[in-house]
Amino acid sequence: MYGCEAWTISKQIQDKLEATEMWFLRRMLQIPWTAKKTSERVLNEANKRRSLVRTIRKRQATFLGHVMRRGKLEHLVTTGKFEGKRSRGRQREKITDGLATWLGPGRVTETLTDVKDWDLWRDIIANAYKQGT
Repeated sequence: MYGCEAWTISKQIQDKLEATEMWFLRRMLQIPWTAKKTSERVLNEANKRRSLVRTIRKRQATFLGHVMRRGKLEHLVTTGKFEGKRSRGRQREKITDGLATWLGPGRVTETLTDVKDWDLWRDIIANAYKQGT
């Protein structure tokens, strides 16, 4: 989990993280792989409320808020506003793209302006974390 603030999580990586998390839970609860228990039943046995992916998204959002409030070189890099030519091929996923999938489409530009108000940003993160998006 160290350094997860800078990860870009695609759908494929998210699926792998969820599968690994389920594997960890089954190992901790000592459920053999031959047992026919669904993932929902394992989650109920673990009384699990938080997801690994949701925790990573929350950390990313708090880190993004920190970077955006500082307004230095990291701010330029995360928003993609630096000089130079674009590289060939498919463009890499940015941290703001991951934020858009977590907070919902079309909310990134308005939330990036809300970053300056620390209390408002904290409330936005808490609401998104509670909703489980």
